[in-house]
Amino acid sequence: MFPRMAEQVVAEALADTPVVIVVGPRQCGKSTLAMRFGEGREYVTLDDPVFLAHATENPADFLNAHPAPLIIDEIQRAPGLFLPLKLMVDRNRTPGSYILTGSANVLLLPKVADSLAGRMEIIDLQPLTQGELEGTNAHWINSVFSNDYSPKSSRDPLTLEERIVRGGYPEPAQRASKRRDPWFQSYIRTLLDRDVRDLANIDGLTQLPKLLRLLAARAGTPLNLSGLSRETNLPHTSITRYVDLLKALYLIRTVPAWSADAEVKLARTPKAYLVDTGLACHLNQIDEKQLSRPGDLRTAMLETFLANELLRLIQTSGVYAELFHMRTVKNKEIPFLIEARDGRVVAIDFQDQSVPSPQSIERLTYVKEVVGDRWHRGIWMHTGTETKALAGDVHAVPISCLWS
Repeated sequence: MFPRMAEQVVAEALADTPVVIVVGPRQCGKSTLAMRFGEGREYVTLDDPVFLAHATENPADFLNAHPAPLIIDEIQRAPGLFLPLKLMVDRNRTPGSYILTGSANVLLLPKVADSLAGRMEIIDLQPLTQGELEGTNAHWINSVFSNDYSPKSSRDPLTLEERIVRGGYPEPAQRASKRRDPWFQSYIRTLLDRDVRDLANIDGLTQLPKLLRLLAARAGTPLNLSGLSRETNLPHTSITRYVDLLKALYLIRTVPAWSADAEVKLARTPKAYLVDTGLACHLNQIDEKQLSRPGDLRTAMLETFLANELLRLIQTSGVYAELFHMRTVKNKEIPFLIEARDGRVVAIDFQDQSVPSPQSIERLTYVKEVVGDRWHRGIWMHTGTETKALAGDVHAVPISCLWS
């Protein structure tokens, strides 16, 4: 039972919202998190064929047979439940009446978003952060947006390669390295045989692992659907549907391009990342030794690792913020920008090296000029252990600062 930073978010939502739905990829810990609030609540899972048949054939009767307070697991398997659920909530708007979990984006299902608008809070749960795996309460996002940020040097008992290959899914993260591949193989098979078919009646399911591999290897580059179409020999329309499907299953996440009223012309294409580096390494058949070799794949895995860690930390921070990347039409870029709701921007660059060089802050300085008054500070992340002030508002910090 790993401590989850999202637990406090769920508790706060249950205090004032009738329906709380926890969504995220399969096997990331949604059911476990929901069951932490299980006292006094009945639990039903729609992975059980008996419950699923009842919920599908007569959803109103199903909800009458299982009154609130109730936990319903894998709610996306019976979308017909949402309309009678709305009627139940309208009769009794008691906070915390229903906890739902879903491993597919239920808001993509017809009429779901409208039926529970104003009655439901959505909480996005991803695989474990490195801090959750270590049992540390990391609040890096809050500290980096503070006015007195003072990072400390840190030494990590694990190598970065070990963390990347391990990933954040709870079960394989606890297994010996040689036992992770069988888990990921079964995971992909389950997604293809059941979850994908539940959401879409499409051909070419055998191409999805290849598409996932390509997306994993291209992390850090703009999402090029035409290029993916050429490499898979699938029509552009099919690639578009497959990418949307992978998003719906929370297997890939996109980071949008940052834009603002600036004189510099900025690219608008998002980047796509697999939701977990353990899964990405499995699909690309690389281990820690192979990952330690310099090259494009190592860079892609490192950027995927950072993107996922930042996204997970943002979701559970006290700062309302979004993650972006920035690329000009002349290919000047910065991998990550975090923009707070009040407009402040923290720019994050990273290099696969342990010691900063005189050129380390060049890209961050350029971004500062583009961002203007919204600039808060710059972070140059590296694979070493030492922290160093590179300028008044730019720090070089080890990647392990995110969880140590």
